[in-house]
Amino acid sequence: MAGVRKLARAVRQQGLHRLVLALILFCLLSMAYLAYHVSAGPKIKEAPPLPLGDCVAAAPVSGSQRAPLFLPSQVSQRRQSVKTVDTARTEPVVLLFVESIYSQLGQEIVAILESSRFRYHTEIAPAKGDMPPLAWRGRGRYVLIIYENLLKYVNLDSWNRQLLDKYCQDYGVGIIGFYRANENSPSSAQLRGFPLFLRSNLPLWDCRINPAAPLLYITRPSELEPGPLPADNWTTFLSNHSTYEPILLASPRPAEPPTHSVLQRALLATVMQDLGLHDGIQRVLFGGSLSFWLHKLLFVDAVGYLTGRRLSLPLDRFLLVDVDDIFVGKEGTRMKVADVEALLQSQTKLRSLVPNFTFNLGFSGKFFHTGTDEEDEGDDTLLRHRQEFWWFPHMWSHMQPHLFHNVSVLAEQMRLNKQFAQEHGIPTDMGYAVAPHHSGVYPVHSQLYQAWKSVWGITVTSTEEYPHLRPARFRRGFIHNGIQVLPRQTCGLFTHTIFYKDYPGGPQELDKSIRGGELFLTVLLNPVSIFMTHLSNYGNDRLGLYTFESLVKFVQCWTHLRLQTLPPIRLAEKYFRIFPDERDPLWQNPCHDKRHKDIWSKEKTCDRLPKFLVIGPQKTGSTALHAFLSLHPAITASFSSPVTFEEVQFFSGPNYLRGIDWYMDFFPVPSNVSTDFLFEKSANYFDTEVVPKRAAALLPRAKIITILINPADRAYSWYQHQRAHQDPVALNYTFHQVISAGPSSPAALLTLHRRCLQPGYYSTHVEHWLQCYQPNQLLIVDGLQLRSNPAQVMDNVQKFLGVVPFNYTQALMFDESKGFWCQRLDAGRSRCLGKSKGRKYPDMSPESRAFLSEHYREQNVELLRLLKRLGQPLPTWLRDELHNSSWS
Repeated sequence: MAGVRKLARAVRQQGLHRLVLALILFCLLSMAYLAYHVSAGPKIKEAPPLPLGDCVAAAPVSGSQRAPLFLPSQVSQRRQSVKTVDTARTEPVVLLFVESIYSQLGQEIVAILESSRFRYHTEIAPAKGDMPPLAWRGRGRYVLIIYENLLKYVNLDSWNRQLLDKYCQDYGVGIIGFYRANENSPSSAQLRGFPLFLRSNLPLWDCRINPAAPLLYITRPSELEPGPLPADNWTTFLSNHSTYEPILLASPRPAEPPTHSVLQRALLATVMQDLGLHDGIQRVLFGGSLSFWLHKLLFVDAVGYLTGRRLSLPLDRFLLVDVDDIFVGKEGTRMKVADVEALLQSQTKLRSLVPNFTFNLGFSGKFFHTGTDEEDEGDDTLLRHRQEFWWFPHMWSHMQPHLFHNVSVLAEQMRLNKQFAQEHGIPTDMGYAVAPHHSGVYPVHSQLYQAWKSVWGITVTSTEEYPHLRPARFRRGFIHNGIQVLPRQTCGLFTHTIFYKDYPGGPQELDKSIRGGELFLTVLLNPVSIFMTHLSNYGNDRLGLYTFESLVKFVQCWTHLRLQTLPPIRLAEKYFRIFPDERDPLWQNPCHDKRHKDIWSKEKTCDRLPKFLVIGPQKTGSTALHAFLSLHPAITASFSSPVTFEEVQFFSGPNYLRGIDWYMDFFPVPSNVSTDFLFEKSANYFDTEVVPKRAAALLPRAKIITILINPADRAYSWYQHQRAHQDPVALNYTFHQVISAGPSSPAALLTLHRRCLQPGYYSTHVEHWLQCYQPNQLLIVDGLQLRSNPAQVMDNVQKFLGVVPFNYTQALMFDESKGFWCQRLDAGRSRCLGKSKGRKYPDMSPESRAFLSEHYREQNVELLRLLKRLGQPLPTWLRDELHNSSWS
């Protein structure tokens, strides 16, 4: 019995243990299950963040706390003494002296100048040595001088310092300089040659702007930026000379957070304006870099003031906020009824600050009612208030247009979206559309432009891809096939940025962008800004509303900018009135940008672009060179044009606006990309000013061949060419009358005069090409040698191109009847150029040759210097011409 009881007790204990283990296991599984659903399930929605607060006003300094910075009478007297900036005798170009091409401050200065579309020239600041040429024939080359390091200006040797100061005084040119302290900088010193003292390496607190500063234009002076300034190496300026006016002031940073008012602490100037009363030169001095956003704002004002507003944008800023992907988005990221109501409230609030502000909604109808029940109600609420917004179409199924190779299929997708809009009362007459992922807008997919125009009547679109996504400051507009393409800006909000606390890098990064950072600078430096946002940015934490309400408040607190919104068509009209030079595009090579290649049709290939160009000039033998090159088995010329024959003339005229698809249709797909060489010859490329830039944008790795003969002979040959084509001007005027025509001559005569003489300015045109291509990409062929010994010239051309050698000695023969070299055929026969080539005409008169020899003398001397610099041999005609000119 005792044994039985023991056994029963053991069984009960074992069962108890199993029960405990089962309970523990159950608890663990329950915790795991709960943890999974908490992490994977929908997040508990927190209250959306509130927009940034109102402006922090800096109360006027008064009473016994502190005396005003300057008495009103003093300010008035000094302003009357300031010499008005007159920069009319200077080019609108900034001369920027940098420490090195890699210096951060130099790059920040360049970024602002480029964003503002201001021209500039960069030089490494010379410690010793020559100053770059500052004037030419009584006109200043530069409207403003900027020194990245103020000490490089202050410590110039006496000769260069006098030279620069004299230039600034004579031409009314101002100077901007930056003093950046380091650990070796003295704590206090006097700036050499100036009644100005410096205190360096100071931590500063609570900055404010002096409302009496004359340079203020964009900057609104009545604000206080509380708290510590970034970094601890600030430099402040102190002077009792009347020429100096402080602009930005701050207090020394206290050891502990201050308990007393900023008005009770000393104010130190970290940006100082020199009114020019000391030495006749106006300057603006910064006691730090541009890392502080207020310095950037004041730098923009300083550039405008010192250039007499020649380098300054108007105060008007035009904003358009696009909300892409309406009805698109996965469940949990879309707008609900409350979000739509908040969108309407925010729009009303923004309209009180930005006239005509309206959210612009882009829709894809296929995804209507594809969210949760709450989100579908949000879709319905949007449609009930559809007249409160502007609307524009995406694609029906949100597919990328470049994937559609048939324009009819693409148009059908658009018709489905248009039918959806019409059924739901969405306006369809805005004339604006945006392609998903910017596909087909740039690089251009011609089918998209055709379908847009036929289905929607689109006249305006926008993209962030032209000419490239980054740097954003280079984004520009263009017009293609009657559709105006505007630059689109990002604002830091993407489809995945839907929660404030989860913003990449932390929510402070978004606030930093708004408060003087990238988003603020986009508005500051661009008169027209189209911002891209997404549906998901207006649900969830409603970051779209937070961002733009905060941005508008901040801009109006700190600037005098006048914000307003225009509908897309009027916005495009405004943009191209401001930037008329951007109407014509600058086509880039799609294969040199991965993003562009990803949104370019797979049916297209950059292998159909030429590897080299023969650029002329006209009447130098370019047609003969074209014929000789075409004999080479590895070289293929472009297809003939029914209008311009063997020439494509893409880069030099209206054909350029047809786009690169049109251009590539002139070339076959090479059978071997590495060994086959495609080329084209257009003889007017050489002297057409826009061609080098256009060619280098599309064909940056191409090689360039030009042929030069005596420019006098070229001019005479062109005149005879025009006579042969029955040009009435050439028939009615002698050659000497044409080349010696004065400025008061008839317009038709002056046109022929220019076409005879201008292409012969060889050194000028070659320099234009060398601004876009490296010297080793350019070959200059002696036109006389091409005529007398083409086989030797072609051997040099083959080496330059790097093609497999071809025996031109056997391929060519001299035709006695024609008087030049032709292709050798069987049985001693030849194939020569047409009747118009090798035409015989009377010799040029000695009078005209003497006139042209003198006319081209300076250009020929410059060509001699250029060829020696390039290491290229001198053409025989140039040696003879310079020898004869020297002898005479």
